[in-house]
This record gives sequence, structure tokens and C-alpha cells, in this order.
Amino acid sequence: MATMPHHRYRPFAPIDLADRTWPSKTIERAPRWCSVDLRDGNQALIEPMGAQRKRRMFDLLVKMGFKEIEVGFPSASQTDYDFLRDLIDTGAVPDDVWLQVLTQSRPELIERTFESLRGAKHAIVHLYNSTSTLQRRVVFGLDEDGIVGIAERGTQQIRALADKMTGTEMRFEYSPESFTGTELPFALRACEAVRAIWKPTPQQPMILNLPATVEMSTPNIYADQIEWFCRKRQGPRELDHLAPPAQRSRHGRRRSRTRLDGRRRPRRGHAVR
Repeated sequence: MATMPHHRYRPFAPIDLADRTWPSKTIERAPRWCSVDLRDGNQALIEPMGAQRKRRMFDLLVKMGFKEIEVGFPSASQTDYDFLRDLIDTGAVPDDVWLQVLTQSRPELIERTFESLRGAKHAIVHLYNSTSTLQRRVVFGLDEDGIVGIAERGTQQIRALADKMTGTEMRFEYSPESFTGTELPFALRACEAVRAIWKPTPQQPMILNLPATVEMSTPNIYADQIEWFCRKRQGPRELDHLAPPAQRSRHGRRRSRTRLDGRRRPRRGHAVR
């Protein structure tokens, strides 16, 4: 009888955080919720939603009260591009709802993403590039400096395009993709490099997303990773948000993503860390 070759796998190294505080913390205010059903959820379906189903889903999310909705990956899918353009051109987006779109850190995809957002009142551009040890070695063949360069160039392009975009209130989100497979000091370095370029302000804040793209450890270790990162990051805490997590469950659906606001005073019902 075959047995699982568990002996081939090394245990995930714990985080050196003996004075961790997250186990005793309580969420006292409602977090900001960002629905990712139209993008992350949709890609997990056997039969992805078409334009009509997407529109019904979007209308339902608005009715439920979501104020931030990730609508798709317009630079990678003509369906997503057309869906986003239809939402904007038909005036289907309420004035207080932010549309979020995802893009890799590639010049042509970033350009296409901004084309899809023309005329939007509020938009969040979510940039990502993988920082994990495995993908650095196998996929990109780059060292840490090379990976940081990818993130910096993408952020510079988004900053330049956002400055030229009139009539749209723009926010920026960055993910060191495969965060759980990345050395914590390097993940922090990549995020700080990006933030130095974006220069977040209260009017144009930056969202940091630390995704458990691949669940490599137990949840308590992931929580330690998040707390380690929060302790080490530099600069004024009130100018950006932290957005964990967004990983797949065993049923193939994406878990809800919440955002924790670093401000000392509650704003629009945000949770305060």
C-alpha cells in the first residue's frame, strides 16, 4: 500500500517572534471589505462568468454595500476589459464605489489597464510581481535587485500615468506575490522600495497586500509573518493600509479580503490596528 512521502518535505521554519501580540488582539471596528469575487472568485469557477453574469454579480455586490470591488484583470482578458468599459460607459458604478483592477508589473499590461479605466470616478490599480525564492530562481532567473527593479519600474509607470489621468481619483495597491514563500526582510524591502516611489499621502494612500498565494504553513505562522512585517515597516503608518489575506481555500474559492487601516482615528468604519 502506497504511503505519503512526507519525509521529503521540510517543516516550515517558524518566525522568531516570542513576544507576538496578535493572539490577544480583538477587532473592535468593522474592517474595510473589498470584494474579489468577480476576479479571484471567477477564476476558480469551472465555467467562468460571462458579461451578463458578471453584471448581475456586480449589481448584487453594490446592493450588499461593498464600496471597493475588484472587477477583473482587464489587461489579460478581453472579457474583463469589455466588462469594465461597460460599467463605466453605462454609469453603473455609484459615486462612492471604488473599482479595483489587477495588473502584473509589465509595461504593456499597465498601459492597457489605464486604457480600461478611462472615465472612472474612483479606481484602485493593484500591481503585483512575485518575490518568492522559487520564482526568482526558476521563473525570472533574477537576484533580489532584479526583482525589486521590476516592482520599481511598474510603480514608476503607474505613478506617471496616474498623474496624467484627469477626472479619476486614483489609489495604488502593491502585492509582493507569493509573500509566504518570500524571505520577510526581502518582502519588506520590495514594499518599501515601491512606497518610496508612490509617496502615499492621505489623499492618495497606498495599500500593501501580503498574500498567502500558496499556503505553506499553518495560520499561526502566517499571522506571525504579518505581525513581523507590521513592526518592521518604516514611515508614517497612517498613509497606507495592510490587506491580508487572499488565499485559496480547499474548495477553490477565494477567501474574503479585509483591509486594516493604520490610522489612530476610525475613518469610514475602518478597523484600527
